[in-house]
Parts: sequence; structure tokens; C-alpha cells
Amino acid sequence: MILYYTLTVVYVLVCLMLLLVILLQQGKGGDMASAFGGGSSQTAFGARGGATLMTKLTTIFAALFMLLALALAIIGQRGPGSLMGGTPAPPPAQKPATPLPAPGSTPAPANATPAPATSPAPVPQPATSQPAAPQPPEPAK
Repeated sequence: MILYYTLTVVYVLVCLMLLLVILLQQGKGGDMASAFGGGSSQTAFGARGGATLMTKLTTIFAALFMLLALALAIIGQRGPGSLMGGTPAPPPAQKPATPLPAPGSTPAPANATPAPATSPAPVPQPATSQPAAPQPPEPAK
């Protein structure tokens, strides 16, 4: 984990240096003087002498930028795990010992006998796309 943070700091420094080197470069178009035949009016090393150092620095910092971005992406990848991958599953819910009162009803007194258990209401079946077959009439008794 310390490698990841070290690479992140180096990556930020490379980003800042790349930005600085790009902003310090002189444009390829030149000045207004070069448009009218002035040639190298403000260059100390000739027309291309000073630009090679900045071009090489730009290439080096750009390559470092791409390599560090790739390294951070590979190291920072966590894999197919989930956020809750290491936690155990909760225990299954247990039914309460005494039935809870229905919403809106008054609770039964403490000394009352419990009501007998009733069968649950039938669950309605989903409607099918085919009509049900007609039932024959029952014979009269």
C-alpha cells in the first residue's frame, strides 16, 4: 500500500513538471518578426537549438506520465470483490414468540388467553393467458 501512495506522489510531481515544461516552450509559429523575415529575432541558440532541450523534457515527462498512470491503474485495481466481501452473513431472522398485534388494533391484555391459530389466507394465483376450461355442472342431490 505504501508503494501506491509513493507512486501517486511521484505521479502528481510528474504532472506538474509536464505542465511547466509545456507552458515554457516557445510556439512553433514564432513571433510576428519571423512572419516578415526577421528569422530568429529572440532566440539565443539559433532557430532550433533551444527547442530541443524542452522537446526532450516534454517527451520524457509525457512517457513517465503514461507509465505511472498505467502502473497506478494496475496496482489500484481491487479485483472482483465487493464492499461487503469480508463480512459474515447475518444470522437468519427468528419469528417472535408472541404474535404482534395488527396495525390499528388495540393490544390484548396480559392475562388474556391467546386466540387459536388460523390458517393463512389463500394466495391468489397469477392470471394466465389461456382461459380456464369450463367445469361441468354438478349433479343435483
